[in-house]
Amino acid sequence: MRNRAMALVFISMLSVSLFASCVQAQGKVFPPAPDFELRDTYQDTYVLSSYKNKQPVLLFFWTTWCPFCRSELRVLNNMYATLQKDGVELLSINVGEPQSKVEDYVKNYYLAYHVLLDRDAGVSRSYEVAGVPTYVFIDKEGYVLFHDNFFPQKEYKDLIGK
Repeated sequence: MRNRAMALVFISMLSVSLFASCVQAQGKVFPPAPDFELRDTYQDTYVLSSYKNKQPVLLFFWTTWCPFCRSELRVLNNMYATLQKDGVELLSINVGEPQSKVEDYVKNYYLAYHVLLDRDAGVSRSYEVAGVPTYVFIDKEGYVLFHDNFFPQKEYKDLIGK
């Protein structure tokens, strides 16, 4: 009985701690973005927390075999200059595929933005990616403001604060 009571206290404290780390805006609760460190196809390392308090980040989770992903990758390639102009960093995250396959794809389709490799899909799991494509918009304070399977076209200007 004592162990159960202690477990309930621990769970309550954990819940309060998690809720306290969230922010509220316009009646919604936004969780902090899980930090990660991934390498891109050139072996450069990207750490999400290095963007905190500097600029918002748009994460795009995808695979080469997904037809919707391929379509969205082309759209993002065309939008990349606008995203940069708006101060948004785009990090395209391939989920669980071999580096050579992703490199071949990037070379064939010339993707202008960073393509990171989530080899074991650990980052994808931490962002609760249930399917691809998935977009996650993180504000410059490091909170997840948007998480869905489509680009936040209607919400975009609000998300970047313009």
